[in-house]
Amino acid sequence: MAETQMQRSNATKLEAPRLQNGRALLIAGLRSHFSHDAIGQIPVLWQRFVPYTPRIFKRVGQVAYGVCCNSSDTGMDYLAGIEVSACEGLPAEFAVMSLPAQRYAVFAHRGHVSKINETCAAIFQWFEEHSNQRLAAAGDDCFFERYGEDFNPHTGMGGMEVWVPVKS
Repeated sequence: MAETQMQRSNATKLEAPRLQNGRALLIAGLRSHFSHDAIGQIPVLWQRFVPYTPRIFKRVGQVAYGVCCNSSDTGMDYLAGIEVSACEGLPAEFAVMSLPAQRYAVFAHRGHVSKINETCAAIFQWFEEHSNQRLAAAGDDCFFERYGEDFNPHTGMGGMEVWVPVKS
């Protein structure tokens, strides 16, 4: 029972999401599969990725993305990346994901980046409690963390959102 109360407490800390139509995105970066026990290793993927960013000439804007997909009982795939205009000329070790234009529930994350997993857990609890909002159908199971221009990688604070696809 204490765990349920804690989940509800985390969910109530969420700001109400805004609904937004997102445009199609082409995201390129380093991708890996993480078991549930290894989710804490995602920052290592970011540390490997960041040195590439100054050399990506097809980069669009200054926003970074953490794309989560293929969730299962064993874990999930995670791509640390940036938006690009084309795939040609990218480093050989890069993966590319094309995200379709779709509708999203956008949740702000105001805390330190190390706590974003708690926000994600609270978001999915929020969806359970707000049955009028429906997650997108299976196959559109990717959601992403958006690290805006206000995000400071040195402090781990500012400009973070979680975008979850929803049915129209």
